[in-house]
Amino acid sequence: MPVTTTPLRIAVVGGGIGGLAAALAAARAGHRVTLVERAARFGEIGAGLQLAPNASLALEELGVLAEVRRTAVAPPRLVMMDALTGDQITALDLRSAAYRERFRHPYLVTHRTDLHAALLAACREHPAITLRTGHTVTHAEQDATAVRLRFAEPVGELTADAVVAADGLHSRLRQALVGDGDPVCSRYVAFRGALPTTRMTGRMSRHAASEAVMVWAGPRMHLVQYPVRRGELYNQVAVFESDHYTPDSDDWGTEAELEERFAGACRAVREALPLVSRERRWPLYDRPPVDDWVHGRIALLGDAAHPMLQYLAQGACQALEDAVALGQALGGFTDPADAFAAYADRRRERAARIQTGARRFGEICHLEGMGATLRNALLASRTPEDFDDVSWVWTPAPASNPAPVSAP
Repeated sequence: MPVTTTPLRIAVVGGGIGGLAAALAAARAGHRVTLVERAARFGEIGAGLQLAPNASLALEELGVLAEVRRTAVAPPRLVMMDALTGDQITALDLRSAAYRERFRHPYLVTHRTDLHAALLAACREHPAITLRTGHTVTHAEQDATAVRLRFAEPVGELTADAVVAADGLHSRLRQALVGDGDPVCSRYVAFRGALPTTRMTGRMSRHAASEAVMVWAGPRMHLVQYPVRRGELYNQVAVFESDHYTPDSDDWGTEAELEERFAGACRAVREALPLVSRERRWPLYDRPPVDDWVHGRIALLGDAAHPMLQYLAQGACQALEDAVALGQALGGFTDPADAFAAYADRRRERAARIQTGARRFGEICHLEGMGATLRNALLASRTPEDFDDVSWVWTPAPASNPAPVSAP
């Protein structure tokens, strides 16, 4: 990663995975970073996530891959099953010579809190990063030389040379800059959580012991399973489309609907369903791709720039790619506006393609009737070493050579 000779004052808004990665990348590029998080303490909610080789590469470039691997699991296979019949549809071998030659970095599954903790620890250890909690951004004003952030709390203003908005799906800064309204609800919800692997019995125990990522695809629903945290926990995510969605009500996507949607599933899925966490229901949102990620000295990153549905398991992966590209651009330009423009030019098209690709893969996963029959027949012809359909997702765009840093 190139390092600038003229340190900038960079403010990062948002202390999630994308924000922490952006702060770390900017600091490693030679800049002074202040990260502000609205919560009283840093933390991450959710359960497991998948880190395809493009994310492992990004974590390596951020200097935290070894720490993440301490608790992550490297699954041997990705397996797609028919949720109704219980038959295998297709699988990919993640330990084959073909995989290693093509991608060179591991496919990992981890708990969100473990990835967040590794990034947070790296930020705390970096001398150029200042972390502040209890800072809710309400306004951002910029001119030709700086950006000033104002907060809801009585903590004063923060002046920076540039600002990275990594404040998530409901980004306040995006709304102030882009003004494109609310995220788009897909009418799907997820119930997710991780439980001790020791609670797995029968078929579930065998699946857990295999360490494979299992995707049970069914009509307008699916179940994902894989181990995390050294195999001590088993992550399960049940997703389904609600028939009762209304935009002005929260009374949809209920547990009763969950049970109804999965009632016709095979025995293995029905046995797993009672152990899926019901503590929280997660409506699934995304947005159409947009071009305007950058507004002068303010840039969007992660879900603030390109929120996507989870069907390609790329939300966190793309935020990590963003961070690496941002750091490389900030290391190659003295003007932050130029750096942000270079960052967006590199990332915009790829992120948009994955946003739309995630929607399409969700449609394929949730096919019904003859559509599902044809899907299964087509995918059954693939070999476990055939990565052609997914290689574009797992292979990031090559880094362009940024313009030389000008002398101060």
